[in-house]
Amino acid sequence: MSDITPSPELGAIVRRWLRSYAAGDKEAVLNLFSQDSALGYIGSSHDEIWRDETLRRGMGGYMEDIPSFSWDKDDFRGYECGKLGWVEWFGGRVSLDSGKEITFRSTFVLHLEKGVWRIVHVHNSNPVSNMDALGYQSRGFEELLEAALSAPVNLAQTGMATIMFTDIAGSSALAETLGDARWSAAVQAHMKQVGDILSDHGGTLVKTLGDGTMSAFPSATGALTAAAELQRMITNSTAEPRLQIRIGLHTGDLVEQDGDMFGTVVNKAARVASIAAPGDICLSDATHIMVGGATQFDFSEPAQVRLKGLEGQHTTYRLEWQE
Repeated sequence: MSDITPSPELGAIVRRWLRSYAAGDKEAVLNLFSQDSALGYIGSSHDEIWRDETLRRGMGGYMEDIPSFSWDKDDFRGYECGKLGWVEWFGGRVSLDSGKEITFRSTFVLHLEKGVWRIVHVHNSNPVSNMDALGYQSRGFEELLEAALSAPVNLAQTGMATIMFTDIAGSSALAETLGDARWSAAVQAHMKQVGDILSDHGGTLVKTLGDGTMSAFPSATGALTAAAELQRMITNSTAEPRLQIRIGLHTGDLVEQDGDMFGTVVNKAARVASIAAPGDICLSDATHIMVGGATQFDFSEPAQVRLKGLEGQHTTYRLEWQE
């Protein structure tokens, strides 16, 4: 006979947590989290992975970054077995303050601690990207973009340029696992490799922030070649920690004025990068056009996507960089 039994109680706890989450009640959300170091959260975006104290410290800021939401109907299945339980939650017609409506699904693992059920793991998912579903992306590239546009930079040129953004996927979880000293050393080594490859292909490193970079190239061909070499270097490396990076590129007019960089090219490059999955090189149609029928590059079929802060649909491609 199975020891697993249905548990409406756990479903009610998860509903209460979700309502607190939707209402922005940070205190209630954190109070329902387990105190165990196994606590973990996996969001619907690629780099929304947090654990233990990183999650407890960062959840409040994350809740400020996402749109508020509510739902018209939901369904759940809850079970418990000893001191562990789990809930499958399905939200229908989840309405966001951005006006979007989506379906959503989440899995919760709960742990009985001193007679109280607390959430020890959350995994959210939706069937499309966050940009299409929610109208937002996590802030890694956003913060790098803000930093790049707010501080003086010296460029060797103005006019047509290809802008490239990179960042390390899953960096929060890696930093937590390695600790500050080892993570800092790993990032410094990575940045040195990135800088060398950029320089080899005519690129200028414009800005770094945390584990992200923004660079400018006078040639789209040079930028794509550098991007492919970066991904191959990361993939072929045997050093630990094994990293994955996301890369995005866009080509357009770059204007330098009084040491500051302006122009929609920088903004769009960051938005294109934000839709890249770990290991991907995403590029805009403008960058694709610049390289024309160059035989050294293979691309995916074009995709129509929405980019945060930019109107309409935008055509993007993936560079098929693996040999």
